[in-house]
Amino acid sequence: MQFDPNHLDGSAIYKLITGAVIPRPIGWVSSISTEGIGNLAPFSFFNVISEDPPHLMFSCARTGDRNKDTLNNILANKQFVVNMVTEETVEKMNLTAQLVPHDVDEFELAGLTPVPSVKIKPARVGESLIHFECELVHHYFIEGHSNGGAVLLVGRIVMMHFDDSVLLDGHKINLDNYKPVSRLAGANYATLGELFTIKRPV
Repeated sequence: MQFDPNHLDGSAIYKLITGAVIPRPIGWVSSISTEGIGNLAPFSFFNVISEDPPHLMFSCARTGDRNKDTLNNILANKQFVVNMVTEETVEKMNLTAQLVPHDVDEFELAGLTPVPSVKIKPARVGESLIHFECELVHHYFIEGHSNGGAVLLVGRIVMMHFDDSVLLDGHKINLDNYKPVSRLAGANYATLGELFTIKRPV
């Protein structure tokens, strides 16, 4: 079948895209409000986009034409942390996905430990094994929407934190200890599962 997005409602488009583009890494983004209130929320429209210099991106939906607290915080202070999600933290990550009043600190809501960052104000998730401190360098409002659209945010990584348990020699990652979790469609998530290797042609 073929689908013209101009002739589909938003729900159908979302189901098709999120069911097809899988697995997606989860950016567990921590930010801070101008009043000093911590915020933590997961985003699965997320990925790394450059290593020289190191940048990553995520997209924040604007349901009902309203900004989420994460977006307001980052636009206000230009800083955020991406905390990576693992099998050990996925349940608490899910708790931070709920909609709550802007004065609720999701660190407290989910029983997580805020750890000071080195170069920016937002805290890191102490239970996460990997964190990327970021400074906002670009943001782009997606136009032509019917229900709020989304905003693409690009951050430059200014500090990286890796727990010793996930590091191997040569700056490689120990996947057995890392145990990352990825997003599928609906309420479904995935672990790494079976791995295989295909070398690039010379």
